[in-house]
Amino acid sequence: MSGRASAGLYIEKAERALSGARLLLASGDAEGACNRAYYAMFDAAQAALLFINADIAGPAAKTHRGLIAAFGKHLVQGGHVEAKFGGAINKVERLRLLADYTGDPVATTDAAWAVEQAEAFVAFMRSKVTPGAHDGM
Repeated sequence: MSGRASAGLYIEKAERALSGARLLLASGDAEGACNRAYYAMFDAAQAALLFINADIAGPAAKTHRGLIAAFGKHLVQGGHVEAKFGGAINKVERLRLLADYTGDPVATTDAAWAVEQAEAFVAFMRSKVTPGAHDGM
C-alpha cells in the first residue's frame, strides 16, 4: 500500500476520533474529549507524514513524542504546514496526558479548546492528503 493510500486510512481514523471527541465533549466528559481530540490529531499527523513519504522508522514510528518530533521536522520545518499546527498538537497532547494519567480534572473550556484545535488540524491535513486535494503537500 502506498503512503498516499495509507494516508487516507489514517485521515478516516482521525475523523472517527474527532467525532468521538465531539460526542464526549457534548456529554460532559472533558477528559475523554481531550483523549479523542489528541488521537484525532495524532492520526492526522501520521497521515500527513505518510503522504510526504517521510522516513519515520525507529522511535518516531513507535512513540508519541517521536511522531510529534517527526511532524515538526518534516512538516513544520519542511514548510508544509504552519507552526501553529505543531504547537497545537503539543498542547493537546499535554491536556491528554493530564486527562489520562492524573487525577486532576480537565476544565470543560480546555476540552472545548482541544476539540476546536483538533477540528482545525484534521481539516487542514485532510485538505492536503485526500485524493483531489487541489493543494497537496
